[in-house]
Amino acid sequence: MTFSRKNLKYEERLIHFRTEDEFIMKKKIFAAFLLGIISIACSGTPSSETAKTETTTPSRPAAPALATPNPAITDPEVAVIETDYGKIKIKFYPDVAPQHVENFKKLAREQFFNGLAFHRVIPDNIIQGGDPNTRSGDPSEWGMGQPGQPNVNAEFNTRPFVKGTVGMARRGGDVNSATSQFFICLTEHPEWNGKYTVFGEVVQGIETVKLISNAPSDPNSQKVKDKVVMKKVLIEKAGN
Repeated sequence: MTFSRKNLKYEERLIHFRTEDEFIMKKKIFAAFLLGIISIACSGTPSSETAKTETTTPSRPAAPALATPNPAITDPEVAVIETDYGKIKIKFYPDVAPQHVENFKKLAREQFFNGLAFHRVIPDNIIQGGDPNTRSGDPSEWGMGQPGQPNVNAEFNTRPFVKGTVGMARRGGDVNSATSQFFICLTEHPEWNGKYTVFGEVVQGIETVKLISNAPSDPNSQKVKDKVVMKKVLIEKAGN
């Protein structure tokens, strides 16, 4: 088929017009599609409360609150430790460390402590005892404790480590591994506040504690050269 120049021009114009019509139609379709997306996006936008919930980073569980002293809770009993250096009388704090107090009393009534020793000392600073290995074990095992001893969970509280404070020892970083070993302070130790359990206080015999702390010892291991034996640990009524 042949076209004259006139027909060709018409055909070109017709194609051009169709192209414009298609372009306009495509613009309308695209605009409608865009409006649809905007509408969906707006209807699906989370509320500020939902957004906050989804973007909030989970926080770590809060550390347990430290127990605070309650003057209304007192203990009618005290512990009396008899040694060759003299006696030590300990007042208990059941208001902040009831499990530790009960554990110490139970061991004392079972005569568990009798014959054990204060095996670790730092002059004018601290003494530690209550390890069953000190009854007859090798000095290299003093302070190690024995397998199977019942554990007492930590009872951290706001009572500070000061002169006369009685605290509970434990195994390394396991805060719930206290058994029978305890220590008595002769000076302040604020670095231990809230990190070790305070369960009592020396109310008589602090000079005895000082004498024991100065017993001959190895400065490296802090172990005494001769055991300072707890001959008896008694539970008595306060005021006796």
